[in-house]
Amino acid sequence: MSNIGLILEEKAADIGNFLVGRLLPFREKRQVGPFVFIDHMGPADLKDFQNLDVAPHPHIGLSTLTYLLEGSIFHRDSLGSAIEITPGAVNWMTAGKGVVHSERTPEYLRHTDKKLHGLQIWVALPKHLEQCEPTFQHIEASEIPAWQEGTTHFKLIAGKAFGKQSPVNVHSELYFIEIKSSEAVTLNIGEHLYGEVAMYVMEGNVNIEGNDYGTKQLLIAKNSKLCQFSMSENTTVYLFGGTPFAEEHFIYWNFVNSDKEVIERAKENWRDQNHEAFPKVPGDDQEYVPLPVNPFHKK
Repeated sequence: MSNIGLILEEKAADIGNFLVGRLLPFREKRQVGPFVFIDHMGPADLKDFQNLDVAPHPHIGLSTLTYLLEGSIFHRDSLGSAIEITPGAVNWMTAGKGVVHSERTPEYLRHTDKKLHGLQIWVALPKHLEQCEPTFQHIEASEIPAWQEGTTHFKLIAGKAFGKQSPVNVHSELYFIEIKSSEAVTLNIGEHLYGEVAMYVMEGNVNIEGNDYGTKQLLIAKNSKLCQFSMSENTTVYLFGGTPFAEEHFIYWNFVNSDKEVIERAKENWRDQNHEAFPKVPGDDQEYVPLPVNPFHKK
């Protein structure tokens, strides 16, 4: 019997002046462990007049993880954080009861050709932390656990796995792992995983149980302990998953919570621009993203 429970194709989604590939959520699968939302940005070649400009927007009930492969994004938030994220580093923002942030091309790159490629991820918070105070953490690329087995390179971007722990301050049992192969290799890593697990093939090909899967495919396993696969040369995959929550989480736009009433209050507070609930972003307070009527990933 096959261990693959679901095969999904990356789905295009519009985030303003960019198209991204949406990996989660899908109608067939709303969460993988605590992961509720994943976007694949790029790879994009941007001209001197093209820039990323995601104006201030709110979040509740989740942590966001930004991980870049190419390019740069300048992050500002209502906590006062103002930092550039570059390839290999991690921005980890826990929204809790409410935070506002913006993501833009840094000023020094706004009039030159540039690239942008990366992953943006939302991780739901456990019920007892959904109303916690917001926090922000930036982890440099050099701090992320990385190791090599033969010609295969591993990075534990967040969480715990392989007897290692990332410095990203996660709030539940999870893992987010990058695996790169320069030569063909077969891996059997189920003993290091737990809970639910999904594999995203970003580049190259993998073979599982005699079947080939290529770029932009998301594979969700029935049993993480049976995670065995072959990678062709020059292949990059990402594994993400962990222990699922007992309670269901609901999503409306940028709001995630196990209580729909909390989401309704957040919608009202943002619509009314209640700055006690959602403070302004220092240094980026002249505009904001309005509450959409029918957000793409409304549940």
